[in-house]
Formats: sequence, structure tokens, C-alpha cells
Amino acid sequence: MVSRSYSNLLELTSGDSPNFGRVGMGRRLPRVMTVAGIMSELDDENSNSAGSDAPSSVTQERIIIVGNQLPLRVHRKPDDQGWNFSWDEDSLLLQLKDGLGEDAEVIYVGCLREEIDPIEQDDVSQTLLETFKCLPAFISPDLFSKFYHGFCKQQLWPLFHYMLPLSPDLGGRFNRSLWQAYVSVNKIFADKVMEVINPDDDFVWVHDYHLMVLPTFLRKRFNRVKLGFFLHSPFPSSEIYRTLPVRDELLRALLNSDLIGFHTFDYARHFLSCCSRMLGLAYHSKRGYIELEYYGRTVSIKILPVGIHLGQLKSVMDLPETEAKIADLSDQFKDWIVLLGVDDMDIFKGISLKLLAMEQLLIQHPDFRGKVVMVQIANPARGRGKDVQEVQSETYSTVKRINEKFGQPGYEPVVLIDNPLQFYERIAYYMIAECCLVTAVRDGMNLIPYEYIVSRQGNSKLDALLQLGSAVPKRSMLVVSEFIGCSPSLSGAIRVNPWNIDAVAEAMHLALEMPESEKELRHEKHYRYVSTHDVAYWAHSFLQDLERTCRDHVRRRCWGIGFGLGFRVIALDPSFRKLSVEHIVSAYKRTKNRAILLDYDGTIMPQTSINKTPNPEDISILNSLCDDPKNVVFLVSGRDKNTLSEWFSSCEKLGIAAEHGYFMRLKHDTEWEICFPTADFYWKQIAEPVMKLYAETTDGSTIETKESALVWHYQYADPDFGSCQAKELLDHLESVLVNEPVSVKSGQHIVEVKPQGVNKGLVAERLLWTMQKKGMLPDFVLCIGDDRSDEDMFEVFTGAMAGPSLSPVAEVFACTVGQKPSKAKYYLEDTTEIVRMLQGLAAVSDQAAQNAASPNK
Repeated sequence: MVSRSYSNLLELTSGDSPNFGRVGMGRRLPRVMTVAGIMSELDDENSNSAGSDAPSSVTQERIIIVGNQLPLRVHRKPDDQGWNFSWDEDSLLLQLKDGLGEDAEVIYVGCLREEIDPIEQDDVSQTLLETFKCLPAFISPDLFSKFYHGFCKQQLWPLFHYMLPLSPDLGGRFNRSLWQAYVSVNKIFADKVMEVINPDDDFVWVHDYHLMVLPTFLRKRFNRVKLGFFLHSPFPSSEIYRTLPVRDELLRALLNSDLIGFHTFDYARHFLSCCSRMLGLAYHSKRGYIELEYYGRTVSIKILPVGIHLGQLKSVMDLPETEAKIADLSDQFKDWIVLLGVDDMDIFKGISLKLLAMEQLLIQHPDFRGKVVMVQIANPARGRGKDVQEVQSETYSTVKRINEKFGQPGYEPVVLIDNPLQFYERIAYYMIAECCLVTAVRDGMNLIPYEYIVSRQGNSKLDALLQLGSAVPKRSMLVVSEFIGCSPSLSGAIRVNPWNIDAVAEAMHLALEMPESEKELRHEKHYRYVSTHDVAYWAHSFLQDLERTCRDHVRRRCWGIGFGLGFRVIALDPSFRKLSVEHIVSAYKRTKNRAILLDYDGTIMPQTSINKTPNPEDISILNSLCDDPKNVVFLVSGRDKNTLSEWFSSCEKLGIAAEHGYFMRLKHDTEWEICFPTADFYWKQIAEPVMKLYAETTDGSTIETKESALVWHYQYADPDFGSCQAKELLDHLESVLVNEPVSVKSGQHIVEVKPQGVNKGLVAERLLWTMQKKGMLPDFVLCIGDDRSDEDMFEVFTGAMAGPSLSPVAEVFACTVGQKPSKAKYYLEDTTEIVRMLQGLAAVSDQAAQNAASPNK
């Protein structure tokens, strides 16, 4: 194994990171033993490990592709002595290699389709690694059944296709043991990746819902791993997804990726909505890229549907078997117009709805009887269970009824093919079909329409076979469900709601009766898209975005926190570190002119606290700091001056800046000063009615009126609606206040209007000027805040370090609350740590006061 474990987070934050070497591809790799037992998701493996800071000497790009199954075909040798392996040309994981570049080295990690005896596993692993660069994950049959047929197919897959387990017959109820099997298999995959990964250079690309928690295990081992994930199924709306008991664990695991890919905007939108509603994360668009900030890491969202492998399809079209099959089918269906359906036999493909629409077509348009045939190819289901049996039973009975009702001697309106077909046979059916129908009620992507379009484009040999002149324009027609991933990219298709039987029947009629010229135009448009957006284009685009997202990995400081599937990585600027209480207390003791600026909400008082009134302990700490003659202490808050005056009336020496520095007073017995004089606030008469409109139409939102500002709060509104309304309100206010001397800004669940130039940085500048005027050049500065408004203070003190307003030996402690990107150099985790640190400083001042009172002691 090439991983190295760390249990001490201090070792990670010290900057001393492990250096991992590449595993030699020629030597024999140890096999990770896999057992049938279940691993708990709380098993933390002793470690939260870091990636390497050291630059790698290896320059060749290498991609590790991880999927549930390896892109291999497996067969026992005739003598039963060993195995034969060959590439599976139909596997997407193999096809995408075309888009990764000739220089890219690709290693595959996944399961084999056949069970390998434990005594053979070492030999098989070595053979596959040396011959195919494939690393097999061996999973016991019992564990694999719980993982794949249990959690994946009976719980995740139905839910992601919008099927709620309202009763035991409708999808699988959540089962903790199946979930643990899922976690265990993902852990086995992580161990396999660790056998070959060079974390400094390799890219890892994980595929599909079978491996959704794998990113957490990989990120735990290698904090800087370059990791992409693509989901090939739908992602359901938050109302559906939130019913999953392990919803947070899966979301957080996906967010341990650097890039998360989806086929459509709808799927990505649902995922982002879940992150917003369940984890409180906001996303933003930056230069065309959708991004989430997650503990200092940038997680990018990729929206691009997968394509087909044009080369493979065209090569199969050139086969003599294909030509013979087309000739055979052309003769068999020469008297009829063929409608074609190609679907797996499962409940989400809508086969029965399609058949009912065919029946309706023959009822409403009797002239089609004896002329139109629907060929329905039903591939074997990938899952198993009662639902598959019900689909089969309904399909057979519906076909039988339609054929008995509308059939004639030598004519059956529905031809059901339920045995597996070779790819060349499927292409032959595409070639003879005037229209292809895909009526799935929910599907991730579905490439059947793409295959149909390319097949209908044909080639010169097939054109001659079908007696089509080379100058004859090609044509095709598609009727597709609006609930499948490929639907948005096929703008020339007839889109239908598959549940509306009458509408589907009419779409079939429209497709059959459409003028030939219209069919040609639609086909040309579709073929242009499909031929330029193939699987190579998709893979190249994904990897390009993954490289872009991971570009800053090497310069970020990373360390891990959390246990089990709650693990996440903090990624921050190298100069950003946790404030040591011992360090600041030491500096506090040896300095004489100290400036202390403290935010209130979110810094001294937790944001989650309902009662925001300061407690006696906070008052005592502030008084101890204020009583020290070496200190100038300011509370800098966005709250109004009357509230702050009342709350801190017992702190006689405390300076207070209210409303982000618009009002200021140096002590309790001094008058409030206006730091930024404004002629009047007539702009409030414009802004307030606008805010009231949004408050009335956004349940949970409120307006806070200050002397210098108006604030619209939407913390308790619906996250998506509140965010949408905030953007609209921001735009509305900027429009109506464009000529007014105010600034309109959005913050954490707020939209605020205040006079231009008012910010907390003014307080910092004023304090430095006042102390300089008194001849007290600060040699100690402590400035603490938790949100964007405090960044102005941090910026002022950072800029003043080389200037005349600070002592040449001044120590500046700009500190933010929480680990996040900031202009501050330091951070503390939460308000509890802030108060504990302030207690330490207050204790020094109290001790100094006691010593001064008893000089002979």
C-alpha cells in the first residue's frame, strides 16, 4: 500500500506532508483481502490523511477510471483452467478513452462480471494489470448482492427515478445492513485505487451512483487528490431526495469531489437545491462555471450529456452480418411502416405506456391497421424483483390483447422481441424504422435516439442495399419522453408526456404523417449535434474542467476534519493558520499600546442563539479588557446604537461603533458621533416600499430599519425562493436607487441599503488615527469578525502594517471565525474559542491590575 495514515491533525497543519511514490507497474501488487463482513460507516481507519506537497517527477498524465464494472468480457477457458479476457467494446468506460488524448495513461478499477475463486485472484489481478491496465476489485457474492441488488437497485435506483417506498411493494425500504454493505464495497474500491495512485499527478474519475461515497474515502487518504465524479442517472428533486435516511452522508461524500458531472441542468439544479436546503450551501456562477464553496475548497458542477462512440457504431454498420440482417428485415417488413422501441424491461422505461399509445393510434386511425407495425425490443432487466415480473406480465398481456384485437392473417401490429440482440441486429432494426419511440417515465440519459440517428445516416453500402441514391437526403423521426436526459439536446424530436396516452398516440400519428422534407431537416439537425458531441467530446470536456478545477491544489494548505462519512477537507491559503492562545497571550503581555476591535453577532454571540443579549461573563471579560490602561477596546457591530447602548451600559470604557461604523462613541459618557455625515435619508422613501413588497411576497422575510440603513432579512424563508427573491430585490433596488448616494449589497441572508462609503474599515482607520494623534502607536492589534462586513477591518490593518500608523514592531492578529477564505491571517473555530481566548487576555489584564494595586507584594 502506498498510503500513509495520520492521526494527529497538528502534524498535518505544520506543513510537513508525506511524499508518496508511484507504484511500479511491473511488480506484483498485493491483493487487498476482502471479507464478507460489513464495515461500519463510522470506521475511521485511524486517519485523516494529507496529500503530498512535494512536486512530482512524473509528467505523463495518468487517469484512474473507477466504475462498478471493468470494461472487460470474461470467459472460462474450455479446459476449465483459467480465464480468457477481452475488451468490452460496448462499455462506456472504454469508449471515453478516445477523448483523453494519446499520451494519457488510463488505469481501470472495477469489478469483474464473473466470480473468481480466491486462489485465482492474485494471478488474475496480475494478468489484468499487466495486459489491460485493469485492477479488479474482488467482492464476495453475499456482499456484492447486498451492495448491488440490495442498496443500489432496490433503494438508490428507484428513489433517483422518483419512486418512493410508500409500501414494501413499491421500491425497497431503507435497510441499514444494505447501506453498510454499500459503504463496505466503496471502501474496497478505495483500497484498490490506493494500490496504484500517485496522488500528486493522477486524476481519478469515478462513475455513477454505485460509488457515491468513494470520494470521501479517497479524500481522506489523499487530501489533494484530483477527483471527478459523474452521475449517469437522474438526480431527484429535493422533495424526493430528502426522504433518504442517509441523504447528508451522500451529499457530503459527493462534495469531496472536485468536479461533479450531470447530464442535464435539471439534475444539477436538483443536486444544488439539496445542498442548499440540507447543508446550507450556496452556489454561484463564475465566468460561466457553476461552483460551490465547501470548507475553502471549490467544487465545480459540470453539465454535459454523454454521447455515443461514432467509430464503433460505424464499424458495426460496415460488418457483413449487419448488411445481411438489414436485407432480411427489409424483406420481412417490406409491406409495413415500422415504429421501433428499444428498452430495458424495467418499470421506468414506459414500455406498457408505449403499447397503450399504439393501441390508441389504431383505434383513432383505423387506416393504419395493416400498415403500421411496432417492433418493441425488450432487453433483459438489469435488476431483479417483483417489479420486473410485473412489467413483464403487463407487457406480454398488452401485446397479446393488441394483436388479438387488430391482427390480421400474416399481420401482427406489435412484434415483441424479448431475447437479447447483438449490436449489429439492433442497428439493422434502426435502419428499417421510420420512427423511434422512447417513452421512459424517468431515465438518466438514454442513448437509443442517438444510435438511431447515426444508423439512419447510413453509408454508401447500406444505401445501395436499401436502394437509396447517394443524393437522397436522409431522414428520421423521434418521439421522446420529456423525462429523459437526451430530450433537451434533441430539439427536432417530438417531445411527449409518456403518461398522456392520447398525446403519445397523436405524436406517433404526427411522426408518420409529417412531410418528407420536414423529416429530412430534423434528421440533419440531430445528426449534426450527435456527430459533434460524441463520447470523446464528452470525456475530453470533463477532464479539461477537472484539470481547471484542480489547478490550485498544489498551493493550498489542506487538512482533514470529521469522522466516518462526515469527513471533509479544509483547504486554505498557506499563510492562514489557527490562532494559538499561547502565542497571542505572550504578545499581549509584552506590548503596551493595544488596539482591540470585536464584532458581536457571530463572534462573541453565536449566530444560532435566539437571545442575543450579552451574558454577564461577556460583560465581565469586556470590562477587564477596557480597564487595562494599555488597551483601547471597540465593539464594532451592524446593530443600531440604541440596542448596543442598552446592552453594554455597564461597560463604561468600551468604545462602540454601531451600524457598521456609521455611529461611533469612544466611551459610555461621550456623545455618539456620525462618522460619515449624510445630508438626509430621503432615499429610504424609495427603498422601503420596494422592500415591503418583497417582505409581503416572501414568507419568513422581515425588514430591519436602522437610522442609517434598511436591511431585508430572509434567513427563515425557503432557501431557494429566498435566494431568488434576494437577487431580484438587489436588482430592483439598484435600478431605483441608481442615482442615489447609497450602496446596495447582499450578504448572508440579507440585502442591505446604506450610505456609500460606510463600512467597518472606517472604524479601524478612525481608531488608528485617534491613537496616533495621542502618540500611542499600537504595537498590538486584535481584530475579530465572522462575515464579509468584517473583511474591511482586516484589510485596513493588513495595509497599515508597513505604514506610520502602527509601531514598527507591531503584532497584528486579524482573526476570522471559522475556517474559510478570508483576508485575515488567523482563524478560530467558533464563538466558544473566541470567548476562551478573550478570557486568557482578560486574565493577564486582571493580574496586571492586581500587581499594580499591590506594588510591594
